[in-house]
Amino acid sequence: MERTILHCDCNSFFASVECLLRPELKDVPMAVCGDPESRHGVILAKNEPAKKYGIRTAETIWQAKRKCPELVLAPTHFSEYEKYSHRINEIYRRYTDLVEPFSIDESWLDVTGSRNLFGSGKDIADELRGVIQRETGLTVSVGVSFNKIFAKLGSDYKKPNATTVIDRENFRQIVFPLPAGALMFCGKKMERTLAGFGIHTIGELAGSSRDFLQNYFGKAGATLYDYANGLDNSPVRNFRDIREVKSIGNSVTFRRDLCGTADIRNGVNAIADRVASRMRKNGVKCWVVQIGIKDPNLKIITRQKSLRTPTHLAKEISAAAMDLITSCWNRDAPIRMLAVTGSSLVPDDAPEEQLCFFQANGNPAARCRQEKLETALDVIRQKYGHGSITSGALLKNDIGLEGLHKKGESPWNTKNREI
Repeated sequence: MERTILHCDCNSFFASVECLLRPELKDVPMAVCGDPESRHGVILAKNEPAKKYGIRTAETIWQAKRKCPELVLAPTHFSEYEKYSHRINEIYRRYTDLVEPFSIDESWLDVTGSRNLFGSGKDIADELRGVIQRETGLTVSVGVSFNKIFAKLGSDYKKPNATTVIDRENFRQIVFPLPAGALMFCGKKMERTLAGFGIHTIGELAGSSRDFLQNYFGKAGATLYDYANGLDNSPVRNFRDIREVKSIGNSVTFRRDLCGTADIRNGVNAIADRVASRMRKNGVKCWVVQIGIKDPNLKIITRQKSLRTPTHLAKEISAAAMDLITSCWNRDAPIRMLAVTGSSLVPDDAPEEQLCFFQANGNPAARCRQEKLETALDVIRQKYGHGSITSGALLKNDIGLEGLHKKGESPWNTKNREI
């Protein structure tokens, strides 16, 4: 049986939610952005009036203001976005249990088994758009196709509040003229490389040699060839399936550049504390600690190290991060952004390596006391908020660490600073 896959994409999601919270913003050019004072000054989303001025996502606030001096800037409210995302995904689940969120504002639905109840894929897509608009005030664009990749192309094809069907009969007419970069996972660098080979459109990609693409780009090249030719057969996962967490991290763009050991240590300690807390919440420990550093010229370096034993303790993650920074960075050089991530995750009750008698992290009794301390902090923060208790060294800091306590946690990798 031919599958029927929908890809539903909320239109200008962050901006649309802000307009629901503040209806006076609906008819004026507005954009959701990061905090300029904390140097997160980029456009995250914009409404339809702002799009007429050529405002683009990810451009800086000053660029957007130059295009539209009267642009109204709205701060982010991630907790509200998550509430609306949850409501919309609950609506999807009235039609199928095969609902796979791709980001906070996008989901795939496999409605193959729902057609006898609700009609064709287009019928279901049109009904969903109407129900979502009535119940939430938001609009979605929906792509309908026989696989996930073409369904996503369909939701991008016509906006806002539209349904596009890409089937076996018309996919060459709709998909092949699109630029190669419109294809999922074809980034700008790969798009430029393909252009060097004379491949500019998805049709030209589909007509090229799979062996050539695989030899040059590896597995990614073969995958792109399959995507372009409509050969993707990846399933839509059941919403009950738990997504495997591969890493947990946080990053902060500081209000001012860090400079010197004390500054850097304060930043590392605060971020490591947040990362460790999230690990314990997810019931995991990390074998690897990674750091990322961005300097004022926006140059980024990353380093990582393996630990002797897995950990979810802030003290140990912070120590590993500081070791990495000491080994690769002049601590008098300014740091604009700092990231700390734990990866190679294992369940927190997984057996540790046998060599832990010789670990460098201190004796088991001291480690147990540290774990009790940090777990007690988790309980306090869960009740009163993450910023309710912190290190005295971080009180009244002027580098913007309070942002770690204000952001809502998101289960999706959306382009905010929580990984």
